[in-house]
Amino acid sequence: MNFIAPINTDNLLSEAEKENLYLKLLEQINKDFNFANEPIDFPLSTKPVELKIQLHEKIYRLIQHKFAEYLNLLYIIDVPEAEVKKLDGSNLVELSEQVAFLILKREWQKVWFRNKF
Repeated sequence: MNFIAPINTDNLLSEAEKENLYLKLLEQINKDFNFANEPIDFPLSTKPVELKIQLHEKIYRLIQHKFAEYLNLLYIIDVPEAEVKKLDGSNLVELSEQVAFLILKREWQKVWFRNKF
């Protein structure tokens, strides 16, 4: 069984729900953010649409106000640097949305592999 990278956030979140791994995804996000000293506490009752919005807002605030911590977070989550460098940084709202997707994609990969192997 091969890992197929989701094409966008909605696709990723519905895939996580379909595989019954959405709660594990939330736990992984909470764990990595806490590990990076940027606590984010998504209760297990967090709906996918809320996760999407709140994660986007968190990344937006980090880029704006705590850039070093933002870079550290990406490092700890292990978001591929090449993918981040490909993004257009001219619009901060769009950039933070795209980075939030990269974070979700990496976290989903971790959860998916841990579950399958």
